[in-house]
Amino acid sequence: MNNKKQKLILGLVGQISSGKGSVSEYLREKYNASFYHFSTPLRKTLKILDLEENRKNMAKLSQTLRKTFGQDLLAKIITSNVGGDKNKIIVVDCIRRIDDIKYLKDLPKFKLLYIKTDKKTRYKRLIERSENKDDKVKTYKEFLNDEKLETEIDIAKIGKKAKLIINNNKNLKELHKQIDKIILKA
Repeated sequence: MNNKKQKLILGLVGQISSGKGSVSEYLREKYNASFYHFSTPLRKTLKILDLEENRKNMAKLSQTLRKTFGQDLLAKIITSNVGGDKNKIIVVDCIRRIDDIKYLKDLPKFKLLYIKTDKKTRYKRLIERSENKDDKVKTYKEFLNDEKLETEIDIAKIGKKAKLIINNNKNLKELHKQIDKIILKA
């Protein structure tokens, strides 16, 4: 990073299983980046309510909270946490809506990073990683239907606003090279 005084805030946007988690993990391990995830409050709430943590329940909960308390509810929470973080590199994972960047985009050194990966590769990775309980048994058709959920439909539109783009169709080594290049230029 060129400017040692100012922190770099990377907001990650990408389709399901595009590699957002791999990018954030690498940034945390190599660069000691702080980490914030839009699904964390949703997962905690589902756990409190003793409801299964799956993509559909998170989507329903997100819709309910946003409808009741405002579309920018989670954005306010995340931006407040990020703004107070003293770390030099901060990762905000799982941006899915325009309102998710409503406040982040006004923070100094905020950069939106779009991670692009083809559908077949993403489906294969989804099955392998099994982040949600229902992922391991998900069919390709179900995977494609998940992309039609309310939480997923704006991702490509948000990605078009990104000034930074990573193509994640290859291996981890290539992904890491692209991330390192971004950090060096920041």
